[in-house]
Amino acid sequence: MTDLPRIYLSPPHLSGQEIIYLQQALANNWITTAGPNLNAFEQELCNFTGAKYAVALNSGTAAIHLALRLLGVQAGDEVICPSFSFVASSNPILYQGAIPVFIDCEPNTWNMCPVALEKAIQERMQQGKKPKAIILVHVYGMPARLTELMAIANHYQIPIIEDAAEALGATYQGQPLGTFGAIGIFSFNGNKIITTSGGGALVTNQAAYAEKALLLATQAKDSAPHYQHSELGYNYRMSNILAGIGLGQLGVLKERVEKRRQNYGFYKEAFANLPAIKLLPEMPGSYSNRWLTTILLSPEQPINPEVLRLALKKENIEARPLWKPLHLQPLFANYPHYGEPVAEALFKQGLCLPSGSALTTIDLTRIVNIIFDQFKT
Repeated sequence: MTDLPRIYLSPPHLSGQEIIYLQQALANNWITTAGPNLNAFEQELCNFTGAKYAVALNSGTAAIHLALRLLGVQAGDEVICPSFSFVASSNPILYQGAIPVFIDCEPNTWNMCPVALEKAIQERMQQGKKPKAIILVHVYGMPARLTELMAIANHYQIPIIEDAAEALGATYQGQPLGTFGAIGIFSFNGNKIITTSGGGALVTNQAAYAEKALLLATQAKDSAPHYQHSELGYNYRMSNILAGIGLGQLGVLKERVEKRRQNYGFYKEAFANLPAIKLLPEMPGSYSNRWLTTILLSPEQPINPEVLRLALKKENIEARPLWKPLHLQPLFANYPHYGEPVAEALFKQGLCLPSGSALTTIDLTRIVNIIFDQFKT
């Protein structure tokens, strides 16, 4: 094991401005789930994304759960979601007692396949089970094929929850991701492109959705001088303290995106003459935030992703396999799945490389050299 410093996959990267907002919150005693930082953070999210309304929450998972509630998803309803994603994209479907219908990805963006999506909708409708909603994910910050996917959703009049947890700062045809669906969600977990420690947000252009989301996120308290509740609510609101961290982070979001894209560019150039490694390019009209740089290894050569992961681990560097498809997870083994086994192939052949915005050229060179060493004959 090396004595060199640890390189993490995607650690937090503070701007230094966060402490100002935190000190203000502490000095003014705004430390719970109300206060000026919270209001300002929501407004700045709207300013950055162009969404009319934002509700800051304690996680992206909470945002998806509330989005399902807003769209009326109930027990027994079916909700379409991608298989190639983190489990938080689909867990809230189970929270509602609903049924996830998994759609595999396509190879150009690694996001939901439009062909498989339409086939799934048609087959579910033939069985009298029209899906209540579609959860669309932009995996690793790469925009999905929104033109086709939105056209299908609109044709069948199924609302989209746009899971942009990994995609803040990315755009499609110039429009920020998270603002295409009826409801968009973001995550500010510690490993995301900006962080509030833990946290998330729901964005929408519909005032009724924003008002109801805020009500549900604060235990659904009725308008009364006493505590009265007519429906089920949750303790999902972000605190004013964490929103202060978010304000300090939003101020450097564009810089963080640019640095992550530079990381991708470094890896791309470094591996340009190594045919065994491929990186995912952007489709026309897409601008990825490159939250994580990922590689695919050719299955025809003996070096597999686990060999590289362990070689990096030995040198105190964190790397991670791509998402294991959700339809192959024990939790979801009995739910419907549509599409070709693209996600399964990606899981077997892919690896996430360190992508933090504080990486130096020395760090990146160290990573690349270890990978090259594995391919030396």
